[in-house]
Amino acid sequence: MTHRLFLFAAFTACLSLGTPGGASAAAGTKLVNGAGATFPYPLYSKWFSEFNKTNPLIEINYQSIGSGGGIKQLLAKTVQFGASDAPMSDAELKSAPAPVVHLPMVLGAVAITYNLPEAKAPLKLSADVLADIFLGAIKKWNDPRLSELNPGVALPAQDIAVVARADSSGTTYVFTDYLGKVSSKWKSQVGVNKTIKWPVGLASMGNDGVTGQLKNTPGSIGYVELVYAVTQKLPVAELKNRAGTYVAPSVKSVTEAAAGSMNAMPADYRVSITDAAGAGAYPISAFTYILVYKSMDKDLGAPLVQFLNWAMVEGQKTAPGMSYAPLPASMVAKVKATIKGLEIK
Repeated sequence: MTHRLFLFAAFTACLSLGTPGGASAAAGTKLVNGAGATFPYPLYSKWFSEFNKTNPLIEINYQSIGSGGGIKQLLAKTVQFGASDAPMSDAELKSAPAPVVHLPMVLGAVAITYNLPEAKAPLKLSADVLADIFLGAIKKWNDPRLSELNPGVALPAQDIAVVARADSSGTTYVFTDYLGKVSSKWKSQVGVNKTIKWPVGLASMGNDGVTGQLKNTPGSIGYVELVYAVTQKLPVAELKNRAGTYVAPSVKSVTEAAAGSMNAMPADYRVSITDAAGAGAYPISAFTYILVYKSMDKDLGAPLVQFLNWAMVEGQKTAPGMSYAPLPASMVAKVKATIKGLEIK
């Protein structure tokens, strides 16, 4: 965590991260431990701090280690909750020692960001061009296909340095889920997963690690959760969506991507909303989940449920200010009902 906090100090300095990993809570305080996705880490940090102000006897310690790590710790029962942007697979659920419940918290965007000072306007990227950059088929910034999408932009004759995630990542799952839908080459040659054997490029740990690598590598391109690009003042590309519109990631465009999935939402909330329909839908959007066991001990389960209910009300209000989209009101009601159905013994 030390290197991550250093890289991310610019916008986490004002946020309380709760009790550091391995520390003990003060006498009488309940310490709830969680681990997982870096995608919602900035928002969760703020949530845990704000929740603790009104609930001082409950502290939440969260390790931002990637979705895959969070799922592993949940399955090992070393934490009270896991966090993931990728829904658990059927195989992962089957391997769990007890039934696991998915609870959507908010929505976010995986932004395509880059270090290209020559580009004074946001780059426009189509699905096939984006896939070919990460496949290594497009190697130079002044490739004719990129120039055609960005007329008037002085793209340099510079090698493209791809930056991706090295750890087991829900952000990677969302990104590759999108590429797998829009590129048959990607689906057959690379695939969709939380961990990927990247055809080209550099790999870093966490959204913050990718952000740091991008800032330090001229000519680079990578994918991160939107708030990381915003806080580090990195440009983000406009992506051509299924409707043929170039759309930038934003609370509004993520909300539109989610709108089409509400009618087909499964009871367990495990759904993909990448490559969504809608003229204004951002194509790499996703829910991020907190994962809990359906049955929990009262000692730490009750404080966790208290936080989850808070997140569905007060937490949703703060999401837009941190570049996340709150859940639709109809979905909040369903999630609150699911939380109510958790068994606290």
